[in-house]
Amino acid sequence: MKSAVETLNPTRVRLTVEVPFEELKDSLDAAYKKINQQVTVKGFRKGKIPARVIDQRFGRGAVLEEAVNDALPKFYTEAVNEGELNVLGQPEVDITELKDGELLAFTAEVDIRPEIEIPDYSGIEVEVDPVEVSDEDVDKAVEELRERFASTAPVERPAEDGDVLTLDLEAKVDGEVLEDGLASDVSYTIGSGELLDGIDEAVKGLEAGGEATFTSELKGGSAAGKEAEITVKVSKVAKRELPELDDDFAQLASEFDTLEEVRADSRKRLESMKQYDQATQAQERVLDALLELAEVPIPEKLLEDEVNTRKHNLEHHQLGQMGLDLAKYLEIQGKTAEEFDAETREQAIKGIKTQFILDELVNKEKLNVDQEELTEHLMRRAASSGMSPDQFAQAVVEGGQVPMLVGEVARGKALAVVVEAVTVKDTNGEVVDLSDEEDEAAEATETTEAAAEQAEGDAAAEAKADSDK
Repeated sequence: MKSAVETLNPTRVRLTVEVPFEELKDSLDAAYKKINQQVTVKGFRKGKIPARVIDQRFGRGAVLEEAVNDALPKFYTEAVNEGELNVLGQPEVDITELKDGELLAFTAEVDIRPEIEIPDYSGIEVEVDPVEVSDEDVDKAVEELRERFASTAPVERPAEDGDVLTLDLEAKVDGEVLEDGLASDVSYTIGSGELLDGIDEAVKGLEAGGEATFTSELKGGSAAGKEAEITVKVSKVAKRELPELDDDFAQLASEFDTLEEVRADSRKRLESMKQYDQATQAQERVLDALLELAEVPIPEKLLEDEVNTRKHNLEHHQLGQMGLDLAKYLEIQGKTAEEFDAETREQAIKGIKTQFILDELVNKEKLNVDQEELTEHLMRRAASSGMSPDQFAQAVVEGGQVPMLVGEVARGKALAVVVEAVTVKDTNGEVVDLSDEEDEAAEATETTEAAAEQAEGDAAAEAKADSDK
């Protein structure tokens, strides 16, 4: 076999391959054997039909077609390896010559991973938010803890903001009660925004036994998106009662004896959260700066596939789970289809560039992933997916996704190398030391690899929240 590589552009090549006919012998034998098992000829046992009879009855062309289809993947792979190419996706193959007994020639155009020169990133300087926890932040955290230990007590008065009501609901569309339009003993806090538009105005001022009717758009169920007449009946009005902020509350709500200890622990936790947020912010901004410096050609076919994948995941998974379609999502976001397409393309480009440049850094720095790092990453991914580590690991192995996880960890380590080499300052001008944030860098890899996908998910969640208001 002879092969040659022609570079069409920085991300695409054309392979020209010539195969002497004798190298097709194994594939020809396999073709005759396969046809033998599929056809019958009077006078011959199944599987024992001579090759000359198959040629006469079914045509030599059918045999050659079968043999070539069998042989092409092998010769294509040999040509790729011979040319030391890092191919992406499937090739476009064109058979240019097929002479029986003489020669098979074909071309294969395919995208390749571009060669990338890593720029000098030592001069990068980024600015991040400082780690500052105010007394107001601590007050808010303690108040949130206090809210979790709130109790309720029935009251005999009209319902007010913040009261917890027990409700019966009935929904009608066009005067007919929906099959799934009845609900009993629903607990609802006035002002929480957790049910239907207009319900707060309807129930405020009602006492136990009171009833009201209002119109609202249904957000789910068999008549989602339709205007419905909602009848709501209040069976109980209860007032929320918060515990006193004292040492007794500290002992009830925590492992501490005093309120001051609770406040000190809250401050410590908030500082840790802000440090994590600061590290993540630094990674994202360093990555953005690195991408600005680097020249990264993008294969058009790969970009097209990535855009389509992102659209499909958003439309059929994220939005589908939230009861939204793409049209409703775009309406809530205030975007046109053209704006959405442009944003998705931009996000896809960033994701591909990120993977290419971090993979190049992995190779340049000779970074490896050990079993402990892979296990830690797997557990983090399992937690974020809502699966147990065992379930997630099984799904990864069965789906052949272990190399993908290894790549994620390696790219996280590559990003950590860059972050440690650049200058990070907070908005107060203080240099931030992120040398101990390696775990956070690894954990943030999922975000850097699919920054756009995360943005889509956040936007989808916001859209769902807006649609429920």
